[in-house]
Amino acid sequence: MQEERRLAVLRAIVEDYVATEEPVGSKALVERHGLGVSPATVRNDMAALEDEGYITQPHTSAGRVPTDKGYRLFVDRLTTVKPMSQAEKRAIASLLDGAVDLDDVVQRSVRLLSQLTRQVAIVQYPTLSRSTVRHIELVALAPSRLLVVLILSTGRVEQRLVELSDDLDDAAIAELRALVNRVANGEVIAEANAALAALVSADGPVAPATQAVVEALLDAMSDHRSDERILVGGAANLARYGDSFDSAVRPLLEALEEHVVLLKLLGEATTGEPITVRIGHEGPYQQLASTSVVAAGYGPGEEAFARLGIVGPTRMDYPGSMAAVRAVARYVSRILDEA
Repeated sequence: MQEERRLAVLRAIVEDYVATEEPVGSKALVERHGLGVSPATVRNDMAALEDEGYITQPHTSAGRVPTDKGYRLFVDRLTTVKPMSQAEKRAIASLLDGAVDLDDVVQRSVRLLSQLTRQVAIVQYPTLSRSTVRHIELVALAPSRLLVVLILSTGRVEQRLVELSDDLDDAAIAELRALVNRVANGEVIAEANAALAALVSADGPVAPATQAVVEALLDAMSDHRSDERILVGGAANLARYGDSFDSAVRPLLEALEEHVVLLKLLGEATTGEPITVRIGHEGPYQQLASTSVVAAGYGPGEEAFARLGIVGPTRMDYPGSMAAVRAVARYVSRILDEA
């Protein structure tokens, strides 16, 4: 019973500190949260929480604020992730349903996450190397000009224009389309790459059109733009944290320029844990020890191809941020699955 009461006190301190940005005193806790005990009991609980390192007193006469350890216990003891309101669900659906391609999905997701959480949003593009070929389309733009379209399982679409030395009729295009799909369709990028390369490296003559189309596809598959490509939005939200500019905001603003740093903050894309929360010193960079990251993997089917999330000072609304990140990740996964 005592442990549960102290957990309730810690939860109230976290909620009040996030909401007011001011250290929290025992009198305010009793008045706001109806804890059912006297201010003296709350003071004793706060003293115990402070002794255990869950809260700290920044000034002699001030109230208490949560520590990284306190935020961690608060997050770990969340029995369920806060559900999204119907209005928030409608906002997610209305914004993401109108996306026309993968780039549009990523851009809309960044904007949506930053609006929902009022934090800096980061979305990693799906990693090319983990994609599989969903379909290859050849579109005749002219008798000697083809548009080669590579469609991947992640929703990514690559297009290459191919100029042919000879004209091709519809039957020849259909035959070539069937050939490249037969060897590449359903294969991961590395296997598809090898299978296509084998078409033009075999002994004997190779039709010029086949050579040109395969070279275009190999070029599209070797495009590394998305392997370490991310989109960031909502940096203006950091203006809300002016009181912690030097400790949290300035290092984070500098980190926003380094995509490799942000990718490491998000962590590896996995399906094991739906939501990852790294608080303060738990992160990979000491200079960002005053920030927290809430991230989730996304991708079609059961596999996570990339991650998205938010980053901001440790004084954040963890339940709300976790709900938003999970909801957007699930919605984007569904869009890619249906694409």
